[in-house]
Formats: sequence, C-alpha cells, structure tokens
Amino acid sequence: MKIRLPEKVSFIIEELQQNGYDAYAVGGCVRDSVLGREPQDWDITTSAKPEQVKTLFGHTIDTGIQHGTVTVMLDREGFEVTTYRIDGEYEDARHPKDVFFTTSLLEDLMRRDFTINAMAYNDKTGLVDAFDGLGDLDRGIVRCVGEPEDRFREDALRMLRAVRFAAQLGFHLDDATRAAIVRLAPNLAKISAERIQAELVKLLLSPHPEEMRTVYETGMADVFLPEFSAMMKTPQQNPHHCGTVGEHTIRSLCEVPSDRMLRLTMLFHDVAKPVCAKRDEKGIDHFHGHPQKGAEMTGQIMRRLKFDNDTITRVKALVRAHDDRPLPLSERNVRRSIFRNGEAQYPALFAIKRADILAQSDYLKKEKLEHLEEYEAVYRRIMEKKQCLSLKDLAVSGSDLIAEGVQPGREIGRILESMLQEVLEHPEMNRKEVLLEWFRRVPKS
Repeated sequence: MKIRLPEKVSFIIEELQQNGYDAYAVGGCVRDSVLGREPQDWDITTSAKPEQVKTLFGHTIDTGIQHGTVTVMLDREGFEVTTYRIDGEYEDARHPKDVFFTTSLLEDLMRRDFTINAMAYNDKTGLVDAFDGLGDLDRGIVRCVGEPEDRFREDALRMLRAVRFAAQLGFHLDDATRAAIVRLAPNLAKISAERIQAELVKLLLSPHPEEMRTVYETGMADVFLPEFSAMMKTPQQNPHHCGTVGEHTIRSLCEVPSDRMLRLTMLFHDVAKPVCAKRDEKGIDHFHGHPQKGAEMTGQIMRRLKFDNDTITRVKALVRAHDDRPLPLSERNVRRSIFRNGEAQYPALFAIKRADILAQSDYLKKEKLEHLEEYEAVYRRIMEKKQCLSLKDLAVSGSDLIAEGVQPGREIGRILESMLQEVLEHPEMNRKEVLLEWFRRVPKS
C-alpha cells in the first residue's frame, strides 16, 4: 500500500534514515491516510534517541523529551518525532512510571491503544501492520492492541477514546474491547476532568453523537456524567414524547449541526427532567420548570468538567431559553422573547428548538415546526427593521439623562430600563427626542 507523505514528513524520515536510523510516520496520520482522510497531524517514530534527533535538525523544541518526544520545526511548522519506547508500569491509570527507549518498532507499536492507531509507514518499507489494523479498518472495528484490560489499566481514558473513535469513524467496538470497558469503567474516576471533557466534546462533534448511548451502556456515564445516566432511565409518558429523556436527547444531538455550542446545549437541554418529573392522575408525565433548573444544573456540571466560563454562560442561556415560545406570535411578543432570552442566543436558539421538535413524537410535530418557521420569520423582520431589543440600542444614554438633570446613580438605570420597556412595546418610540419628551411627561416620584 502506497501512502503519499507530505514533503516535510518525507524529508524528516529520509534525513533520519540517511544517518542510520529507522523512521516511520505512525498512528492516526497513517490511519486517516488509509481511510482517504486528510490527517490533522503527522507524527513520526524513530530508533534515534532524542539527543540524536536534535543534532540532525537545526530547530527543535523539547516538547516531551522525558518521554522521547522532540518537535522538529520546518518553516514554522512542527512535527513530533518520538523515539521507539516501552512504557513501564502504570500506577495511576494515567501515566507510566517509567519510559524505556528501544530499537524495536514492534515493541513501540505494541504499547499503543488500538490496532487502527498502531500502523506505521515509510516509502522504503511500506505499511507496517503487525496487529491487523488494516483489517479492522475494513471491518469498521475499534479493537485494542493485545489484551483490552491491559491497555485500559494503563490509561483509563482509552475507554472513552475507544467510543470517541467509533463515533468519529462510524465504527463499533469489538466484543472484547466493549466487555473490558464495562468491567473497568470505574477507573475513569482517576482521569482529570480536563481530559474527559476533551474526549466528550470530540464525541459530541462527531458524525455519530448517538454513541453517547454506548457511554451510558458501558457504565462510563455513571462515573463522569451521572446526570445523563439518570436521563436514560427517566420515562416520558407524554403525547409529545417517545422514549426516555436520554433517548430523546440522543435523537436531538443527531438533529442539530455539528457545532460545539449547539451540541453541548442539546446534551444538557433536558438534564433537569429527572428531578422535575411529576406524573398526574391520568398517568401523564410533566416536567414543569425544567429549563430553569436545567440551566442551573448545566452550570454545575460544566464547571465540574472544567469548561471555560464563556461556554458555560452561553450554554446555560440556551438551555434556559430552549422551551420559550412567544404566544401568540406577533412582533411585540417576539421582541419580548428576544429581550427575555438575550439577543445573543439568536439565531442559535432556532436550531436548538428545531432539533428538540424533530426528536419528539409525531404528535403536533407539523404544527410545532410551522410555529417555529413563523417565529424565525418574525425574528428576521425585527432584525431587518433594526428594532431596539436591549439597552445598548436605546436612543437615549445615561449622559442624556444627566443633561436633563438626573443625578448619577441607580435612578439612571431605572429610567433607562423603563424607556426600554416602552420601546419594546412601541419600537417607533426609539428616537432621542421622543424618549426625552416621554421622560419629561412621566410623573417623578
């Protein structure tokens, strides 16, 4: 099998070979090349020690030299070059206690996680595939190199990575790999929230976010996202729904574009339903207040998983707003909704609401989608008219009120808020002279 290596990768490999060392492109870049995908990074493995690599290339960076990795810089582009190595004993399910260099490519490949990531290539030798990674690519299987329990005890994050690769590639876990995850899922508790978050986001953004079902079925969700496990177990006996809260959530993930903010919002939009569930005397489930409670829980979960504050704030706002419906539809009511939800949530909120509807039962689905289309149409008219929706768009500022004799302080904020409420009702009032005249006529307390 012939793989077309980038010019700079070929240069590094050939330079190492000409100086008596073995060198190969290895790992994900080989996997993606075989699949006809464009690799994001090109990693190189070599029999040369780090100090020997450093002597051969003019500009290198010691990015992980204790583990044998040197980054070779070529025209401001970096390529990781790592010495063949054997990992020592893993004591914390995260890191090897020791790393030993070796001259054997096979020993290096044996320590890698999955067969599809344990292939190496150079133009001289061709494809080195000691563990039938090529066969697993053909079969669409994610399978561990060697014994799955050994690989997962070395680094527990590999369990979540296995599902992430399945989601990205449209593959499935082989039976032994899946069974080992079920047995060892509790070890994920030893992994940092930051590493788990990174894998979770990659899974959510993949073409197959429905693999969240596998995260639940293998017990991994119980460890780092027990709220999702609760969703998977919570029924929705209601005409608007079919299946559990979790199954609805999975369907909604598949209905929304692959955008970080949108997929995270869909994951959490009904997170509070298990704690808000009430069944009436007719046996129908209701979830009153779940958007507000869900926003609160979303913040707690995302902080636990170490998301950044901007992402947390935005996702919380979308979760809080996802069930908001202006009724009846009118420009006034839509302006009020935009003000209530925050202008920054639009138009993303429409994608959230559409995915939510599409993941529900067929009951009134057509009517809900028609209402949403009209909601969007009214929103677009409001935006085209550049109507005022927040204080920043108000024609009057605090300085204008001070010029009218208002003392600086809280009173200015109260007056501006009152003006905004008037403008939301009557957008034609958003002119400086009109608002100041209105202010002069309003009785002063």
